[in-house]
Amino acid sequence: MSIFVNSDTRVMVQGITGKEGQFHARQCMEYGTAVVAGVTPGKGGQDMDSVPVFNTVRTAKAETGANCTLIFVPPPFAADAIMEAADAEIPIIVAITEGIPVMDMMKVKHYLKCKKSRLIGPNCPGIITPGEAKVGIMPAVIHKPGGPIGVVSRSGTLTYEVVYQLTLQGIGQTTCIGIGGDPVNGTDFIDCLAAFQEDDSTKGIVMVGEIGGNAEEEAARFIRDNVSKPVVGFIAGMTAPPGRRMGHAGAIISGNSGTAQGKIKALKESGVHVSEELGRIGELCAKVF
Repeated sequence: MSIFVNSDTRVMVQGITGKEGQFHARQCMEYGTAVVAGVTPGKGGQDMDSVPVFNTVRTAKAETGANCTLIFVPPPFAADAIMEAADAEIPIIVAITEGIPVMDMMKVKHYLKCKKSRLIGPNCPGIITPGEAKVGIMPAVIHKPGGPIGVVSRSGTLTYEVVYQLTLQGIGQTTCIGIGGDPVNGTDFIDCLAAFQEDDSTKGIVMVGEIGGNAEEEAARFIRDNVSKPVVGFIAGMTAPPGRRMGHAGAIISGNSGTAQGKIKALKESGVHVSEELGRIGELCAKVF
């Protein structure tokens, strides 16, 4: 089993005719993902490597049965692309786009409240169920199919690092999700933790957080009260100076809020096995799992 995407996932790519959209659509297809449609307004009727291109998400869904969309639309238009997908009731929306204005994402967040769609991202690497479906930009070769560990992370590159270490230890993954590091996003830690808890194939969870905000503290409370499976955690940004934005727009410490030390403390108090060295998280996972 897995969460959110699997071998039955049928993907459309919004922005498939752009350079990034074409490149990563092909990568997903090479992995075996069923990429069934592309969407670029004004370019309907064309195709990309035999994938038909449509003018609208609603038409693409009706014609191909797509149940997931992968978005490579430039930042000024990405919010509209997300809302168009939600309006067409696409169950899973994966927004890779970085740099979407915060006010635009506030509108998206409000719009999604009355819709049936799940948004993953934006500013994220996407989601992969190894051996079944890759919906995003992650390097597929580092993933190991067969479970039993679920991975959720705010950081794309740290997702890759953790997955690679798991694979080197011979530990497979059920599903790996990059939720993105923007201050306003869709699916959060708690959504993923709850899904992994309910997934029979997932026997343990790796959660990678970073400085800024309080998502990790909220996740720690959720783990304490609702997660019975072992969790290994890591928090990036231990040496970041207060008040300076580090990488992600959400990775900024304000006063005493959002520090790595505070997050690590909250996780440990909730029973999470915390690795304070990124390079040794694989070793810790091998011991815990």
